[in-house]
Parts: sequence; C-alpha cells; structure tokens
Amino acid sequence: MAQYECADAPTLNAETSAAALYDLGIMHACGRSAPVDLVTAHKWFNIAAMKGYADAARMRREIAAEMTDAEIGQAQRAARDWLKSQPEAATVAPQLRAAA
Repeated sequence: MAQYECADAPTLNAETSAAALYDLGIMHACGRSAPVDLVTAHKWFNIAAMKGYADAARMRREIAAEMTDAEIGQAQRAARDWLKSQPEAATVAPQLRAAA
C-alpha cells in the first residue's frame, strides 16, 4: 500500500484516484504515519466511496460504528467542504455539493 504524509493532503484534488483517497483513510484509521483520526479517515473513505471504491464504503461503515453522531457529522461536513474546494468535484459528487 502506498504511504502518504499528512502534509501531502493539501495537494490532493478531485482528480486524485479513489485508491489513493482510500489509502489516506486507512492511514488515519490505523494510525499509519499519523495519529488515529476517525473523523479524517471517514472523510477520505466517504470521498473514495463516492468515486466508486467499494472497500471505502465498507470501511466507512466500520469506523462509523465507533464514532459519535457528532463526529460523523463533522466528517461529512469535512468531505463536503473538501469537495466544494475542488472545481472538478462537481462531477464527483453533485449530491454532496447540493446538500451544503
């Protein structure tokens, strides 16, 4: 699996592959190269799942079971905010952009 540093995250964009976004979710969910952060992991799994990565949807469900409703809401807002910041994201998840 590819390793990503947290400092790399700002350089990501809507064209980033679903697999790379999934790997970021794993990194944050498991504490690889960064402290465990389920909110951030959920965000990346959510975006990867919207791009069609089936394992991301499964992992999102698994970690959501360990999160509070407030944390899930925070993760969903973070995913929506990230997508809004990406001009290309309109084709990735228009339903999230409209829900904001």
